Parts: sequence; C-alpha cells; structure tokens
Amino acid sequence: MTAPLPVIFIHGLWLHSTSWQPWIDLFRDEGYDPSAPGWPGDPDTVEEARQNPESIAGHGIDDVVEHYATLIADLPVRPIVIGHSFGGMIAQKLLGQDRAAAAVAIDAAQIKGVLPLPLSALRATFPVFKNPANKHRSVSLTAEQFRFAFGNALSEEESTTLYERWTIPAPGKPLYEAASANFNPHSPAKVDTQNSGRGPLLLISGGKDHTVPETVTRATLKQYRHSEAVTDILNFPDRGHSLTIDDGWREVADTVLGWLRKQNPEGGR
Repeated sequence: MTAPLPVIFIHGLWLHSTSWQPWIDLFRDEGYDPSAPGWPGDPDTVEEARQNPESIAGHGIDDVVEHYATLIADLPVRPIVIGHSFGGMIAQKLLGQDRAAAAVAIDAAQIKGVLPLPLSALRATFPVFKNPANKHRSVSLTAEQFRFAFGNALSEEESTTLYERWTIPAPGKPLYEAASANFNPHSPAKVDTQNSGRGPLLLISGGKDHTVPETVTRATLKQYRHSEAVTDILNFPDRGHSLTIDDGWREVADTVLGWLRKQNPEGGR
C-alpha cells in the first residue's frame, strides 16, 4: 500500500498555523498526510504568539523558505505545498526550487516582477509601513484593520470572530522585502518562474480581496509565461482575503482537492 502523500499548509502574515486545522482534517479524510508547521519563531498557540510578539519579529522571506525546506528534507517524498498570502509566495518559491510535487498559492503575496500595486493593498499593509522601524519588529492588526484587509466580504460579526480566533502579530520584514523586490536583483521575493520541469501550480484569487487584489494574481500568472509546466488560475469573485478561514473555506478546499486529483502529483526526489 502506497503511503499517503504529504501536504504542507503554509500560513501568511497575521494568521496562526492552527487556522489550517479544518483543511488538515479534510485532507486527512481524503487520504493525504497533512500538516501545518508554523513559521520560524511561531509559538504553538495563538495565545502564546500574542503574549510573545517579538518571537516572530525579524524573520524574512529567505528564513521562512529555508525553514520549510529543512522540514521537507526530512520527508520521504516531496510534498504538495499549499500557501495563503505570503504563504502562497513561499509555496511558489519551494515549487520553483523543485522541493515540492505541486503547489497551490491562494491570494499569494506579490513576487518579484509583478508591478500592479493597488491602493487597497497599500491601505491593507499600512499598519506595517507607517513606521520604518517595523521592518525589524512584529506588528499586530486591530479588528478594524483586519476587517479591511481580510474580512471586507464578510459580516462584521464573522470578521470579528475570525480576528479574535486566529490573528497573531506578524513580522514586518517580508512586506519590506516584497515592496523593494523590483529594485533588488537579488530580492528574496524572486521566484523561479521559468522552471519547466517543476510540478503543477494553481493560483487562486478572491475577487473582493483588498490585500492581494485579483489584478496581482493575474500579473503573477504572466510571470510564468515562459514555463511549460502546468500553471492554472481560478478566481472566487465574491471572496476576500479571508477565504481560507471564513465560513466558505470548504468551497475553496474542495476546489483545490479537485484540481489536485486532476493533476495527480506524485512525490519523489
């Protein structure tokens, strides 16, 4: 009997890794071996992360990629990687480095080469950029800021519930690295988009996403135009940045599962 294929879920800024638990349960029921390791420095629980915000501070994109690459190296086969927001960027980098069998990038943060910078994205990240010192700090969102950045397509009640349940401080460094990516030839936000030997990639966007608007995801797709590997895109028109954790998460998860079944990626080295 073939061992179940590992799936690694990668969270983005301001959400704790335990926010993936419903996905983990579903993917395990579907025959995968799922897990959601946190970023380097992430405490085990939401409460601990809030009490020790500086444990998360100072970690940049390369730190996070290497952290997951080390975890992957201990697996018997290359996993499927599924990331949200900055986790979606990390997933793309791991796939481009041939460390993953397939990747799904949901509302993924801008990679190097993506030029659109919508005003809503600037407003969503303003809590970090309003103070240059935040590059080396961790930054928390207020409930109001979370509603704009994540919960704008939800009721105020649901947005508040998600904020209270899952939000944690986030390091400012990855946002500064992404913001300067197109001016830095060695930017950590650079992804090997020309790799034609990599596994399949699915990009997912939310049509109402303020933090990573659909235009950003479509511009990301264009970065892969020189690769012959499978690169697909799907849009959920009425969804915001909370689409992995809100009450519609199952629709997104089922879509991802359906796509994976069609691709039938196999782990290997």
